[in-house]
Amino acid sequence: MTILLTGATGLFGERLLPRLLAAGHDCRALVRGGKTVPVGAEPVDGDLFDAAALASALAGISAVIHLAAVFRTSDEALIWKSNRDGVRRLISAVESHAPKARVILASTSNVYAKDQARPGREDDPVNPSQAYPASKVAAEQALRESGLTWSVVRFPFVYGDGDGHLAALPGHAAGANWHPAMRMSTIHHRDIATAMVLALDGRFDGRVVNVADDLPASMLDLIALGGGTMNASAEPLATPCAAGRHGTRAPSGLRPHREDGLPGRSRRPSLNH
Repeated sequence: MTILLTGATGLFGERLLPRLLAAGHDCRALVRGGKTVPVGAEPVDGDLFDAAALASALAGISAVIHLAAVFRTSDEALIWKSNRDGVRRLISAVESHAPKARVILASTSNVYAKDQARPGREDDPVNPSQAYPASKVAAEQALRESGLTWSVVRFPFVYGDGDGHLAALPGHAAGANWHPAMRMSTIHHRDIATAMVLALDGRFDGRVVNVADDLPASMLDLIALGGGTMNASAEPLATPCAAGRHGTRAPSGLRPHREDGLPGRSRRPSLNH
């Protein structure tokens, strides 16, 4: 199987690509500005708006994992261009050059309403107002309406492999005024790789799937895991499920593996996972 990976040098991609290579997959990476990729991967210089580069990148591929996205910016026009319009360009190119390829879109669990009485599920209506999740919903819709073999994998808060997310969490929590008891679903980069292998095998075809650790952790615990501190609070927690996600559609093969080797048991995230 030959896989095209977009966003290969980003936060997800630079951790996923080596795992795909180690699993024996032939990997091609669409990169900009001559960025380097791991030994064994084939780089193609270009982006989603470069028709010639896309045609070259898609030649002979079996699957596309689309990770490339714009998130942390106040430039909403750029978010929409990258996340919605870029996916439309990719879909059109796949239809023209690799119509039998499986297309896997990485999306976000931020699409769910934050005032729900339970964790978000894949069949919940989604109508986010912020540009990033709204652009991802539009991208999902474009892929679902295509004639391609598709799957959408929605990720919650990602951590591990030295990505710095847990260490940065106190700043995010303070800025958003998160309650210390709020529970947030998480996913480790290693389990993202497991999810993508399942998607490549066709286990998610034609489906939207939440992928998350079995047990959401409190903000207080997550910040402590990253070495930070957060004050406790006796104030009522108005939206306990604001960042919680159901991951029950994911096959049992995805259940995270604990350090003691016992698969499928609920656990809290670990920095040493």
